[in-house]
Amino acid sequence: MKNSRPVVGILVGGGPAPGINSVISAVTIRSILGGCDVVGIIDGFKWLMEGNTSHVRPLSIEEVGRIHFRGGSYLGTSRANPTKKAESLGHVLSALSKLGITRLVTIGGDDTAFSSLKLEEQAAGHVQIVHVPKTIDNDLDLPAGIPTFGFQTARHVAVEIVKNLMVDAHTTARWYFAVTMGRKAGHLALGIGKAAGATLTVIPEEFTERPVRLQRLVDLVIGTMIKRLSGGRSDGVVVLAEGLIEMLDPQDLGGLDHVERDEHGHLRLADVDIGDVLRREVAKGMKALGLATTIVAKNVGYELRCADPIPFDMEYTRDLGYCAAQFLLDGGTAAMVSIQDERFTPIPFKQMLDSVSGRAKVRMVDITAQSYQIACQYMIRLSDKDLKDPVTLGCYASLAGLSPEVFQHRFQPVV
Repeated sequence: MKNSRPVVGILVGGGPAPGINSVISAVTIRSILGGCDVVGIIDGFKWLMEGNTSHVRPLSIEEVGRIHFRGGSYLGTSRANPTKKAESLGHVLSALSKLGITRLVTIGGDDTAFSSLKLEEQAAGHVQIVHVPKTIDNDLDLPAGIPTFGFQTARHVAVEIVKNLMVDAHTTARWYFAVTMGRKAGHLALGIGKAAGATLTVIPEEFTERPVRLQRLVDLVIGTMIKRLSGGRSDGVVVLAEGLIEMLDPQDLGGLDHVERDEHGHLRLADVDIGDVLRREVAKGMKALGLATTIVAKNVGYELRCADPIPFDMEYTRDLGYCAAQFLLDGGTAAMVSIQDERFTPIPFKQMLDSVSGRAKVRMVDITAQSYQIACQYMIRLSDKDLKDPVTLGCYASLAGLSPEVFQHRFQPVV
């Protein structure tokens, strides 16, 4: 006898983020109480793209009732991209039909959101689809001040790590270059650096011209180190967004043709260590100025993604999951879930697209905002005022073994 209850499918795409299990749990509970059956789809779109329907599991309230405390993804995840080939989307729809799934909740970042949009278009009304925005990068196109889930937990865990690095740096008189995730936008790096009070935080958004020469980034950091040294400190922590690697001139990095790309065409940033590149070049630059220093590059990335969610993300993701399930129960489709002014606000898929690229919009750090300007005030950076004050300029130039004129000419581009 054919099942008369609607079937809701849940899948997770992209990298892990704290709170995924909380969404899965909330969607499952609300959907079942609303008269639906729920099926968890394993490994995102990976198997569905092949028309494979065997990698699924029925979900029950008893099974998911307490998974919201845990990091990781109960259903796994993958970066499989069904939009690369038209037949892949067809296979996904065929597999969903075989499974009896007429309502689908996708959990992911901008790439998964784009896949969901294209799938909904091709489904032509046969499958209701709602997307729950997930990324520790905080770069989905939500209104200002509204985080993507997982961001606050990732920042919380990373601040504890950076705090410990700051103590170690002071204790051992060394510098740490902490590289954080953030492919396109610097929200996570800035959030970590600002909360921890890092010596310097560098994000892609502060560079308006592309590509950026590596020497400019090197001089920005060296300028900070000299200014710090003038105050009697030979230690510090610099927080760097990993996306800086994508804006640098590839020729300064020996080209990037050898670096592997993922299913969505993005550079695998783990294969290009911006922290180590900068460590080598800054150490070389400091040595050339007669300033010996110890620098350690530290990636703060994968240990954040599967952390147990903090209460903020547990509550936030349960709300998002509930709203996603309710949206489907009410007949909604083709939208991303958001909560604005404490109310559920669906964002239609079509509003998520960038008119130029045709891809999902990316929210960048607004460097004109007061929050960014305040962050900069607490960083140690060379300023225009420093270079215009003869006494200060003379002090910095003397430390670097340069004339004031040469120092000013070299470092003026980074202030």
